[in-house]
Amino acid sequence: MATLDIVRDVLVENLDLEGDAISAETLLADLGVDSLDMVELVCDLEERCEVELGELSDVATIGALVERIDALRA
Repeated sequence: MATLDIVRDVLVENLDLEGDAISAETLLADLGVDSLDMVELVCDLEERCEVELGELSDVATIGALVERIDALRA
């Protein structure tokens, strides 16, 4: 499964969002992701992708998040 699909699935499950509204260009802030949501998102993504993401304060878009995960998986 592509990383973007994994991120999309986690967002849909955690925030009850529509998956087709989430693209690489989507801003996390536009999805209403707050600090608590981000903690849950990070935990779920770390588990699913088997990576340690650490601090994501510099990640603004879904695409940047996917790139970070892919870089850690390489």
